[in-house]
Amino acid sequence: MSDEPVIVDVEDGIATLTLNRPDSRNALAREMSEAIIDAVDSLEGRDDVRCLVVTGQEGTFCAGGDVTAMTERLAGDVPLHEAVRNIQQVTSRAIRRVYEFHRPTVAKVDGVAFGAGANLAVACDIVLASERARISFGFRQVGLAVDSGTSYLLPRIVGESVAKELVYTGELVEPARAEELGLFNHVYEEFETEADAFVESIASGPSVALATSKRLIEQGFSSDLKQAQDDEAAAQAAVFETHDHEEGATAFMESRDPEFTGE
Repeated sequence: MSDEPVIVDVEDGIATLTLNRPDSRNALAREMSEAIIDAVDSLEGRDDVRCLVVTGQEGTFCAGGDVTAMTERLAGDVPLHEAVRNIQQVTSRAIRRVYEFHRPTVAKVDGVAFGAGANLAVACDIVLASERARISFGFRQVGLAVDSGTSYLLPRIVGESVAKELVYTGELVEPARAEELGLFNHVYEEFETEADAFVESIASGPSVALATSKRLIEQGFSSDLKQAQDDEAAAQAAVFETHDHEEGATAFMESRDPEFTGE
């Protein structure tokens, strides 16, 4: 097994980024966060990547922030401004880098996603979970306010009131409730098999159209209806020129399944 903090594998259009520090429950230490940023940067321009999957090694998704760094701060070994800068410049940037990836992103959560690790999960477009998955925005457990994007990401999924509840209580949310709230899109009994089939259904889609749709949905939060429609019309003109649109239209007329190539 690789000793790198993250393992990146690309196969059949699917880039899988695996957090590879099971001894620390894949916590977002500086080394891990920097490796996530570098890995996503390396995938950004690759034509063979049609979907990004983020997962964790050995039954844990991500235990959150770097507890070691917190301990060093308490011992006086790390100045306050440096501890805060570490959160802002490294952990937060890693989560933001995943959020901003231009292709569809999927988190596969098997085990616990806690604190900043929960933010890393919901920064992905879709969250798939096993029956033993749990998620918590429990910064209160360590006496801290939310960080690394909770105030932006969480209310957009569950609404303001529920977001406050989850933060105030630090609830470790069970799979069924997480699915009900929209934190998990799907909870699977046969996790690997069913999750991989779901990811394949995305990776085999029209990549340019899906990436464009992702961008338009995100822009829609800050647009009125007229602006959103104008943005869609402008974007659609470019998508009309793709091979996948031609294939999709032809397949529809011929009553067959399309075979998209991502072009």
